[in-house]
Amino acid sequence: MNLSVELAGVTLKNPVMTASGTFGSGEEYSEFVDLGSLGAVVTKGVANVPWPGNPTPRIAETCGGMLNAIGLQNPGIDVFVKRDIPFLKQYDTKIVVNVCGRSTEDYVEVVERLAEEPVDLLEINISCPNVKEGGIAFGQDPRAAEAITKAVKEKAGQPVIMKLSPNVTDIGEMARAAEAGGADGVSLINTLTGMKIDIHKRTFALANQTGGLSGPAIHPVAVRMVYQAAHAVRIPVIGMGGIQCAEDALEFILAGATAVSVGTANFCNPYATVEILDGIRAYMEQYGVEDIRELIGAVR
Repeated sequence: MNLSVELAGVTLKNPVMTASGTFGSGEEYSEFVDLGSLGAVVTKGVANVPWPGNPTPRIAETCGGMLNAIGLQNPGIDVFVKRDIPFLKQYDTKIVVNVCGRSTEDYVEVVERLAEEPVDLLEINISCPNVKEGGIAFGQDPRAAEAITKAVKEKAGQPVIMKLSPNVTDIGEMARAAEAGGADGVSLINTLTGMKIDIHKRTFALANQTGGLSGPAIHPVAVRMVYQAAHAVRIPVIGMGGIQCAEDALEFILAGATAVSVGTANFCNPYATVEILDGIRAYMEQYGVEDIRELIGAVR
């Protein structure tokens, strides 16, 4: 049975990855999960300088999911290179670094720093607000998405995966914009913008007022968008959004995803990734599927 997949020229031993922002850089989960069993570990977002994140409270539970407004808190590229890459290199897994920024220059600076580092793929979070364009996310304007992709690709030493925002009218258009900019792949979906109000305090549950909705509630939306993106571009697609079990992951693969990223499920079940991988393997055995690639995009 073959579970390996090809992602932008990089071979993953299986299609199960972690989702950025839910797994740190793997260290805190390593006592529960053999990181070497996963196809890839996707790190928390890394910026050119440390980001303090948003004020608290910045997490709220919702029906079927959670809202977060962490604000991409991270220690910056210097600490990441010194501390996190050496830790991950201990394991036989691929390393995907999620990159965030508030301007094109921010992204490019991080990408340049990573060009000679022993990491396998870059995932560029274009849901960040573009401070030079009034705060609209890079991933909400196809022209901005294409431009940031081109700028990153010019300096990147690794294949570039653009992480798309679902908060758009036409996800296919955004995927095509990333492909036009030279992206080696796209990943989706990032969180949906939501809000929760505390009726007893009569105020917002999050200090930021709005936050990113993740978890099972967004899964059907994510499957639809992954299907649309996979049919809009020729580059590989990574699917994510509300994956709790192998069935959820397989929906993405059948919709056209080459790989999947498990996110919010890690918070309530630290074994989620390996259990999902075991479930995919069991499904393949049940239906006599010899190669996972037979399943990618099988539903048309």
